[in-house]
Amino acid sequence: MTTTDTSIIKDKILNFLQRNGPNLPVHIAKDAGMDMLFTSAFLSELISHQKIKTSYMKVGTSPIYFLPGQENGLERFSEHIKGKENEALTLLKKNNFLIDSEQEPAIRVALRAIKDFAKPFEVDGKLIWRYFKIKEEDFQKEEEIEEENKEVLKEETQQKEKEEKTEKKIEKRKKTKQTKSKKSTKESDEKFFNKVKIHLSKKNIEISDIINFNKKELILKVLEKEKEKILFAYNKKRITEKDILNAYKKSEEKKLDYMIFSLGEPPKKTQSLIDAAKKLDSIEKID
Repeated sequence: MTTTDTSIIKDKILNFLQRNGPNLPVHIAKDAGMDMLFTSAFLSELISHQKIKTSYMKVGTSPIYFLPGQENGLERFSEHIKGKENEALTLLKKNNFLIDSEQEPAIRVALRAIKDFAKPFEVDGKLIWRYFKIKEEDFQKEEEIEEENKEVLKEETQQKEKEEKTEKKIEKRKKTKQTKSKKSTKESDEKFFNKVKIHLSKKNIEISDIINFNKKELILKVLEKEKEKILFAYNKKRITEKDILNAYKKSEEKKLDYMIFSLGEPPKKTQSLIDAAKKLDSIEKID
């Protein structure tokens, strides 16, 4: 084979790689129209003259050949990486950078084995692995972004904690206020009930049953001179005609005479109506 022939074959190999990117020797040999033995010899010569490069990884027993600058094309052969090395590659590709000391031992070993994809460098005495497509200087940028994110997260957490503390204080005040209000209402109700009991005691009237008790009214069954009656005690100073009518209707349901207590005198108009009703014998319609 003449010198001219060898130059043509070498150019053919280089052109094939230029067109197709990183490739296996079997494909290069097929394109060159030679057997593997001669192709391997030419590939070795091209490597020695630094015209082409080979990968660290192998597909079967063969490395991958490529031109300088075609390193990114090796990624399409990464599917041939298996086991822990594949796990390390996936982790590195996902994170862009991995701090060696922070990885489990098996991953640290695997990172050293995938030299085509895991590129080492040092920062402050720490060994860092970068994915081969990522620039080394991007590590500092990512560190800065991570610090900024941490600071933002810290501020957000502090703000959230502050808001939660404020909400808790407001809730505590509400509960305290509600408790005081309930306590005050309960004390007021009990005070009113005690007033009614004392008044009944003075009149020698006994309580036989409690029908209803709320903050507005107290309805009791009482005994006055051994006669059972129903008592309506209103927790207010002025009673209305409506209160009297409601008391009357309820007493009719119980079929008992009724009494009404309140915290004040009835209005003159209401008292006049009561007095008139007492003296009224009947109301009749004239035919």
